[in-house]
Amino acid sequence: MKDFILSKKFIGPIIIIVLAIIAYKIIGYLISRATIKGKSKLDQKRRNTIIILFSNVIKYFIAAVSAIMILNIYGVDTTSIIAGLGVAGVVIGLAFQDALKDIISGINIIMDNYYVVGDLVKYSNFEGTVISFGLKTTKIKGKSGEVMTVANRNISSIINLSQKNTILFFEVTTNKDEKSEEVINEIIKDLSKIDYVDKEETKYLGIERIKTNNVTHTFQIKCLQEEDENLRRLVNKTIIEKFNKNNIEIKD
Repeated sequence: MKDFILSKKFIGPIIIIVLAIIAYKIIGYLISRATIKGKSKLDQKRRNTIIILFSNVIKYFIAAVSAIMILNIYGVDTTSIIAGLGVAGVVIGLAFQDALKDIISGINIIMDNYYVVGDLVKYSNFEGTVISFGLKTTKIKGKSGEVMTVANRNISSIINLSQKNTILFFEVTTNKDEKSEEVINEIIKDLSKIDYVDKEETKYLGIERIKTNNVTHTFQIKCLQEEDENLRRLVNKTIIEKFNKNNIEIKD
């Protein structure tokens, strides 16, 4: 028993497994460092998706290499196994056509930026957020917490709502004030700095109504559909803060 524990057949596989885990961690870290951190939210989501995809590829590759090395230790002729992979590849390719389609589609999803982790998507009648992306499948989490797993080959049936823009209109009524124009310019300038806002379509449309000493201002902002709720809160906060800071009274 002692001889077996100290033998190559016992220690070898353990060392290979430990080194494989360390290699996976190091390569994963290097990929994370190598992928450029984008400033926008979209760039960040795409970066996270790329990291997940490449981590999966590396995991399977390291596992395959480790398995071959362990078989070598036990005296298995792995050269014939590797040579047989060519023939097996053809058979597997025919038997697992759908799986190969999933993998190819997974690569296309990344390269063509169909969607990334964190995007709001719609598949059939199911709407939710992409929470996981792998070589074969995409997992979508609905608003109620349910999770749907979709094969990557069904990419043509998935609608990315995060890439769909929506135009929002905001009205605010204030008392007449000479400083209003200056404050409005500051508001538009601040809102244009938001990553997911279309700067060209973020504008002040003018005065909608005039009543006694009050005027109603109208703003237009174009943004990604998935961000409209966040933007509404941010716009309201910005408008209120700017007018209050300049002592311009906001009316109900």
